[in-house]
Amino acid sequence: MGMIVSGLIAFYGIVLLWPQENHFDQVEVTIPEGATLASIVRYLQDRHVVSNPKTFVMAVKTLGYETSIPAGTFTLNSADNNYAIVDQLINGKPELVKLTLLEGWTMDRSLKEISRTFSIPLERLEQVAHDTRFVRELHLPADNLEGFLFPNTYLFLKSSRPEDILTELVNNYHRVMTDSLRAIAREKGLSELAVVTLASIIEGEAIYDAERPTISAVYHNRLKRRMRLQADPTIQYIIKDGPRRLLNRDLRIDSPYNTYLYRGLPPGPINSPGKESILAAVFPDTSEYLYFVARGDGYHTFSRTQAEHNKAKRKFQQVRRKVWREKRKSLSNR
Repeated sequence: MGMIVSGLIAFYGIVLLWPQENHFDQVEVTIPEGATLASIVRYLQDRHVVSNPKTFVMAVKTLGYETSIPAGTFTLNSADNNYAIVDQLINGKPELVKLTLLEGWTMDRSLKEISRTFSIPLERLEQVAHDTRFVRELHLPADNLEGFLFPNTYLFLKSSRPEDILTELVNNYHRVMTDSLRAIAREKGLSELAVVTLASIIEGEAIYDAERPTISAVYHNRLKRRMRLQADPTIQYIIKDGPRRLLNRDLRIDSPYNTYLYRGLPPGPINSPGKESILAAVFPDTSEYLYFVARGDGYHTFSRTQAEHNKAKRKFQQVRRKVWREKRKSLSNR
């Protein structure tokens, strides 16, 4: 009996320490979600990490890990035998990737950042983001993900799939757009899509949080009076070479997103708004303002009448001309 036990121990010891003929000091491997042991072994063999798959499978089963190898991207160091490979897959920490999306980014801009960060083909991300069935499964009132890729800083597994990434971004949106907030919006006559659309315009206009409810009030007031919103961010959304200073011809572009031509909100969001803009869309200030114009310092001048607004615009033009003159003078002195 002792000889048999000793023989088994020696056998399993040989299996665990059986060399795999790879010559990597360091190698990166990615285990996908839901991978079976057989598919993991094939992948490691294709990556030339495992040269003897039978002994590797025996080692995994000997250690009891046939269903415990986690998903993720791992860096294996000097993993030249079965035990070293299995140990680093089981006990190693999968690599995490930081993704930062900013308030006011369009879906196109966000998808490009995701593509760059995870080396996922942009076409694949666009396909998922426009998949109506996928969008509806995420309980969104839209046909694509424009407006719902919530801006924040995230940590993802490096091996994350496009569906996993986009789902988490939308889940973060749902943490802000709660059922209670939807109910309040409905009481005010606003659908969820209308809230996000209005919030995206506010996001495109505001720099400082303190102004968001006031900007929201202007748009609420104009909507109630059936005035055109005349929101510059909606024009920036439809021009191909923006963002830039808008020209008169831009305001004549025939598009349902052109709020200089068409009354009401555009068909959908023009960017992904942050929490403060979403809340401002639902909870505007109680003011009578109908107009606002930039002051040149990130803030705006708000007006109740066209005459007040025209005066504020002339003042801003003076500021703009002064800045331009100083800039020209600085360049000429170089």
